[in-house]
Amino acid sequence: MRLKKVVEANLPCIVAVIDETIIGYAYATKWKERSAYRFSVESTIYLSNEFQRKGLGTVLYTSLLNKLKTLGINSVIGGITLQNPASVGLHEKLGIEKVAHFSKVGFKFDQWLDVGYWQLSLNA
Repeated sequence: MRLKKVVEANLPCIVAVIDETIIGYAYATKWKERSAYRFSVESTIYLSNEFQRKGLGTVLYTSLLNKLKTLGINSVIGGITLQNPASVGLHEKLGIEKVAHFSKVGFKFDQWLDVGYWQLSLNA
């Protein structure tokens, strides 16, 4: 379902594969459906645990950002559960700045989670 939204919106999806196994991906979806937000996207990145902290996240995310810039996207927004310091570190390493903090808005693994939002302007 998520990939279908990416394809329908003509947004990029970058997949890292080793030995025919997907080890990571980065993609963008529309931030909001209304026309006023057509130049803003939400980014998602995932890496298998054994491939984290090896530079692959930087490669995937940088590639995604470059593709988004060529599409005329202005704003990239990433939501992160704050219990994920590796993702926070990756976003901040790439110059993506924290702009919001929501308390106890996510629920998984039988616990409430705080979520932060990071934003990058590609045309600053």
